[in-house]
Amino acid sequence: MRNIYKRYLDETFNELGQVETFQVHYPEYFNFGYDIVDDIAVNDPSRRAMVWANPEGEEHVFSFADMKKWSDKTANFLSEQGIGRGDYVLVVLRRHYQFWFVATALAKLGAIMVPATFMLKEHDMEYRLNGCDIKAVITTNVGDVAQVVDNVLDKCPSVQTRILVNGGGGGLTPCDESGSWILEQPEGTLGAALSGPEGLCKLPVAREGWLDFNTNVLAASEEFERRDTLAAEPMLMYFSSGTSGNPKMVLHDSGYAVAHLITSKPWHNVRPDGLHFTIADTGWGKAVWGKYYGQWIMEAGVLTYDYDRFNADELLSLFAKYQITSFCCPPTMYRLFMQADVDSYDLSSLEYCTTAGEALNPDIFEFWLAHTGLTIYEGFGQTETPLTIANLTNSTPRSGSMGKPVPMYNVGILRPDGTVCNVGETGEICIECNPRPAGIMMEYYRNPEKTAEAIYDGWYHTGDTAWRDEDGYLWYVGRNDDVIKSSGYRIGPFEIESVLLEHDAVRECAVTGVPDPLRGKAVKATIVLAPGYKPSDVLTRELQQWVKNKTAPYKYPRIVDYVDELPKTVNGKIRRVAIRQADEKKD
Repeated sequence: MRNIYKRYLDETFNELGQVETFQVHYPEYFNFGYDIVDDIAVNDPSRRAMVWANPEGEEHVFSFADMKKWSDKTANFLSEQGIGRGDYVLVVLRRHYQFWFVATALAKLGAIMVPATFMLKEHDMEYRLNGCDIKAVITTNVGDVAQVVDNVLDKCPSVQTRILVNGGGGGLTPCDESGSWILEQPEGTLGAALSGPEGLCKLPVAREGWLDFNTNVLAASEEFERRDTLAAEPMLMYFSSGTSGNPKMVLHDSGYAVAHLITSKPWHNVRPDGLHFTIADTGWGKAVWGKYYGQWIMEAGVLTYDYDRFNADELLSLFAKYQITSFCCPPTMYRLFMQADVDSYDLSSLEYCTTAGEALNPDIFEFWLAHTGLTIYEGFGQTETPLTIANLTNSTPRSGSMGKPVPMYNVGILRPDGTVCNVGETGEICIECNPRPAGIMMEYYRNPEKTAEAIYDGWYHTGDTAWRDEDGYLWYVGRNDDVIKSSGYRIGPFEIESVLLEHDAVRECAVTGVPDPLRGKAVKATIVLAPGYKPSDVLTRELQQWVKNKTAPYKYPRIVDYVDELPKTVNGKIRRVAIRQADEKKD
């Protein structure tokens, strides 16, 4: 390890080993592809960058030299298609290893990567392709994404190039009656036969109007000369959905990559000889939070498991197999681990656990500590930011608290008039932006009105609310849109959900507001029951009384709805907005 992160970071510590100051910096021409990936590849070529595997049995261990080689080959192929500086490229590659080739290649070319989820349908796809004049689409053949693109192509004139990646199964290979993989497919042999260097990009794919990524990259030259790019130029863009209207386009420059040192070093606590595992699909921002930028600047290896549907037992088995040392996933996935037999798995390699994506309920925190001996260190950030609030290394988390502001940002809890909230008073989480610090979005692309609504008076307004206790810990309340205003009270869903989850009958729950002619909004709890429990009026009254006994009585759910499952993103985050929208349609 050469500690190259020190080129980009100044930090100090107190007597307890806690980070006191943390400031990142980078040169005018910084480029993650050249200055991180290639630098390590040249000077420490055998250093492990990623262990990749899929349920079909294919495995690859990539060194940084491998990543340089394959990203250079990819850059040459993409350049031959006319893709270059300033071009927007939609990338839908699930968890395929080709995503890392493409992401690094696009950075080297100065193109802007626009990751997206494989769950997009025609309306979503058309909006994204036209929203930023996508020039090229690079997508997987696993699932129906390519067909969705073709279905809207005649409405998307900016798209010049379509590139298809054979994903090698992606956990979707069919099984026979005994549950064994049927590995002989029309497109070629899958599974363990592709393991090792000779199996990389080996599977071709044919589709009319599309270029075959694997075949073309395999044939491309490994020689690629550095091109001029500026750190201040756009590098990455995500579509971030709100509760209403079309998704906003969140644009980041290369400083965003460096800013994720706050994510990887004092929060994920990665180490160069360890292996970090973040559960995230590459269509979501959490993937670059935990599987790319900060981890590689720290010269640490990451694990990627290219599965389709979450299976707690399947994922728990990976910890011993690959000797995972640090781990991050959303609270919902920790909850699913709780429902498996955690004690039967060897988690002895695991040293450090974190969570983000939604607030961590205390029952999960306590369960994980009791069964693994490990504390879950919660963190908070957005598509628009890296980590901004967290329980960092050597801190003492408080169960239910999201932690304290990280030392890279000045975070305030503000009232609507811009004044600072008192201790215990709920307000909006805001980040000082005068001047704009590294990692905060450049803008909402092509939407100056939304940008001005988010960044004004020297602050970035997150739209999330919290309160601060007397020791500086922040306690999450909810999105501005999630907060329920009932009979003059402001009620945060997280607190009620946490109380409900303490009841044995509740497996999962989501709290939302529904229109009420008397109160404005009434509190509604949508509940998935634990095994052995059935919906009944008696149980509903019991749960309502449970909440009344444990928190302010006005917060109890006046409406309780029992469902088989809650709507979630592919990464397991509960979508309260989907529940609200369904309720609005009923009205």
